[in-house]
Amino acid sequence: MKLRGNCPAKIDEKGRLKIPAVFLDAVKEYGNQFYITSTTGESARIYPMKVWSEIEDKLARVSSQNRAKRKFLMRTSYFGQAVEVDGQGRVLVPAVLREAARMKGEVDVFGSLDHLEVMNHSKVVEDMKSAPYTEEDDKALEDLGI
Repeated sequence: MKLRGNCPAKIDEKGRLKIPAVFLDAVKEYGNQFYITSTTGESARIYPMKVWSEIEDKLARVSSQNRAKRKFLMRTSYFGQAVEVDGQGRVLVPAVLREAARMKGEVDVFGSLDHLEVMNHSKVVEDMKSAPYTEEDDKALEDLGI
């Protein structure tokens, strides 16, 4: 199942995100175990555990001396936490990631094909203004056959 689109949501005072109804049925198809993490601390990525395990399996085949692998694992471990969706469709975003990504109150939840991406709403608006979509972006996608 592909996850797509955007839905506004809120992080409550306890740091929980209620997964928007538009995504909830789709993510529940993967089960109720998820891995929430980030590589930059600017947003939270919510991976179904099945998808995250596939990423780990690919990484396991890469040399432990590979610098990119070590950086990726350090960051995704630092920000990451295994979570379960509760009976009300909520997940707890790790405190270290909530702090880094300024996740309080209003957030945007984006479908990113096989995972959800959660960002502070103000940051989404800032990023879209500071990095507008350009003709170069169209050309790069065209080169990829899209």
